[in-house]
Amino acid sequence: MIETEQLTKKYGDLVAIQNLSFKVDEGRIWGMLGPNAAGKTTTMRILTGYLPATAGRASVAGFDVFEQAEAVKQSIGYLPETVPLYPEMTVESYLGFVAEIKKVPATRKKAAVDRAVQIAGLQSVRKRLIRNISRGYKQRTGIAQALIHNPRVIILDEPTIGLDPAQIKEIRDLIKSLKGEHTVMLSTHILAEVKEVCDGVVIINEGKLMASGSLEELARSFSQNDGVYLKLDRTDGEVLNLFRQLPGLKEAALEGAEIRLEWPWGQDLRTRVLKFCLEKNLEIKEMRSLAMNIEELYLRIVSGGMEQ
Repeated sequence: MIETEQLTKKYGDLVAIQNLSFKVDEGRIWGMLGPNAAGKTTTMRILTGYLPATAGRASVAGFDVFEQAEAVKQSIGYLPETVPLYPEMTVESYLGFVAEIKKVPATRKKAAVDRAVQIAGLQSVRKRLIRNISRGYKQRTGIAQALIHNPRVIILDEPTIGLDPAQIKEIRDLIKSLKGEHTVMLSTHILAEVKEVCDGVVIINEGKLMASGSLEELARSFSQNDGVYLKLDRTDGEVLNLFRQLPGLKEAALEGAEIRLEWPWGQDLRTRVLKFCLEKNLEIKEMRSLAMNIEELYLRIVSGGMEQ
């Protein structure tokens, strides 16, 4: 649905992005993750037709971004980092205006506005002036304008920036509701956003692709084993030796007050571990995954300079 090959953008001697190649499948929510000035916004502006590329190719919804720009724009809904709102207009009139710009037929304009208002949760403010609604509702209005022509692909640049925690949760829930019917790509430098919303990520740093894939695929690519950490009512050498009898286990080791259990990727011994603890009268206080979380993965790839 979204695909780039060796995508490069230069501003004179400054290389904003270099040889980016990645793919996002239809109906998925994909994050573009990286530190500030990594090249996220530049990439999104190229995909949406706002910027030309220096080299490489890109396609959206099967259309070449550079050769079929008009078809791409009809296939994309775009929310830039600065939401393009007119404060003197009502939410409803603004969305109607955007529908005209997006060439929604006059006979379908009202239905398009109603649909965008419904999806974005703007029913209570649709008649109000944009200047008089909250920051969260303004962001919802920005997402509604991206949805107005029912595009196949939605691209969101830092969609939760500047929002309070309650508004952030509302916007994340809204984005998750778009999955399936739309393909969504969002840029962010907030790790929790990716974990909460996305199926996978493209990680870039200093304009270069560092990793791309589902969170599970990326975790696998940087770790040989799956497993868990266990906190039990008692942790000692005797308990450790009990676990070493568990079939399929690759390694069992003590780490402070925890036991680390590892097994090869492709297996899942969690149920077996739970049953084993019941059989041995071991009380489980906590069990957490051995796999790297998004924070550990990100730091290993970006801060550690590792490439996939």
